[in-house]
Amino acid sequence: MDKVTTQFIPMVLAYAPKVVLALVVLLIGLWIIGRISGVITKALEKSGLDKDIRPFLTSIITVLLKVLLVFAVAEMVGIKTTSFVAILAAASFAIGMALQGSLANFAAGVMIMIFKPYRTGDLINTQGQIGHVKEVQIFNTILTTPDHKTSIIPNSLAISGVVENLSTQEKLRVDLNVNVPYNASFPEVKKVILDAIARTPKVLSEPAPFVGIESYDSHSIKLAVRPYATTADYWDVYFGTYENVKAALAASGAQVAYPEGVDFGPMAG
Repeated sequence: MDKVTTQFIPMVLAYAPKVVLALVVLLIGLWIIGRISGVITKALEKSGLDKDIRPFLTSIITVLLKVLLVFAVAEMVGIKTTSFVAILAAASFAIGMALQGSLANFAAGVMIMIFKPYRTGDLINTQGQIGHVKEVQIFNTILTTPDHKTSIIPNSLAISGVVENLSTQEKLRVDLNVNVPYNASFPEVKKVILDAIARTPKVLSEPAPFVGIESYDSHSIKLAVRPYATTADYWDVYFGTYENVKAALAASGAQVAYPEGVDFGPMAG
């Protein structure tokens, strides 16, 4: 017992100042980190960033500062952190390789939340998928398509190409096409289509709808039919215009073109 006491007391006397100093540094460091977090929070508020993003960014910075503080205090006590850093680096590398895709989606999700190329409720076109944004998650963007299906797009893919945000404008042009035979009278067909558009609910009068020849195929003429709608009414106008144009062409004795062409009847000229 005397031998243990003889060895323990010098050890306590040797390490006590270091431990006390480390505790003081730890407390002061935590206080400074708290002040820094407050400054960062105020700076983010003034920057105009979304209120949901501010706590996320502040927490990341705070955790990083606290980790650095713990390593510094450990060094002061005499604990060698070199081996811990090496182990942490190796573990981070292994985890990063295993979760490479997930980390890319996470980073893309952070970019979406910060720069907001689209928001919840926006109508977007990305990766060939058109739909309203139901939710922007940390790894995925959830879309609701016109046929009421749910499309789950990884964030890294959602912003890797061109993203069309159709909700940034109050008025959208609805791009439709109608094929007619070569023997059709274009002025008469144009009038029939414009009248059908005018009878379609929710079509805007300004800008005015447009009908023109887009291209010439081997067996028909492709017409560009361009009504306008609000973002909320886009799909109603899309399907409603097609329906009314088909009915108007049939009522006038006209038909859309087939691969071999058809007789345009009384409107031929």
